[in-house]
Amino acid sequence: MKFHKTPGWLDWYAGPSKPLFKLPAGAVDAHCHVFGPGAEFPYAPERKYTPCDASKQQLYALRDHLGFARNVVVQATCHGADNRAMVDALVHSGGKARGVATVRRSVTDRELQDMHAAGVRGVRFNFVRRLVDFTPKDELMEIAGRIVRLGWHVVIYFEAANLPELWSFFTALPTVVVVDHMGRPDVSLPVDGPQFELFIRFMREYPNVWSKVTCPERLSVTGPKALNGERNAYRDVVPFAKRIVESFPNRVLWGTDWPHPNLKDHMPDDGLLVDFIPHIATTPELQRKLLVDNPMRLYWPEEK
Repeated sequence: MKFHKTPGWLDWYAGPSKPLFKLPAGAVDAHCHVFGPGAEFPYAPERKYTPCDASKQQLYALRDHLGFARNVVVQATCHGADNRAMVDALVHSGGKARGVATVRRSVTDRELQDMHAAGVRGVRFNFVRRLVDFTPKDELMEIAGRIVRLGWHVVIYFEAANLPELWSFFTALPTVVVVDHMGRPDVSLPVDGPQFELFIRFMREYPNVWSKVTCPERLSVTGPKALNGERNAYRDVVPFAKRIVESFPNRVLWGTDWPHPNLKDHMPDDGLLVDFIPHIATTPELQRKLLVDNPMRLYWPEEK
């Protein structure tokens, strides 16, 4: 089947630089995707966008280029609840990848068990309305109650302005809850302002809540410019991510978000994104927790 990428959206950057920052041994890219290829794994009819293909082979080549040891492959919204492309990537990873699925109420226990055997360890609930249609909260809570028996967690994707209305649902979830991209704060607002303080309170009051300090390329207003030749891009996002890392060092994750879907303004250099890490995790201890200890505890607990 032939698919045509949504007009105006950029292709992922095929020539990433080599990071200057040396990742600690065993580092995990804890948020990335595979798209198709569409001819093998068709995109969902109900999708809100059509990406360019981004295969497992290309993902794992990037892993090796950047210096990561493992990946967590998150189900992409363009595939809906058809997890075959993601599961196929896990099966062919040689044990170096775990996954986060999207499922519906109709999923069977056997299907959940099969995904667990392949390496899936969580489900994703997406509340960003421009990307997915609304799923009733009672259905999502039912799913959460089923996957907790497998030891899985729930990944939630939402925008900061919607946290107040979603608070009671999020805090009732019976699992570890992992927030995508710091809850997408508005980084033009103060880091100690009421919007971000609410997110900090969310993490402080609920010790089952983790955060991915990811996607500065999506959150930044200033953009990817590095000053004075330094590889310190997306500077306006640094205070937000750094605050979370230093406040909750045992509950943070980091990932590339490759292949960066839905971007129109610029496509990030993944090597430059890796060089963002030491600006938000400023000591070797914090870097090891962010990149090795935390993702291993969540996704490969049997190896800890």
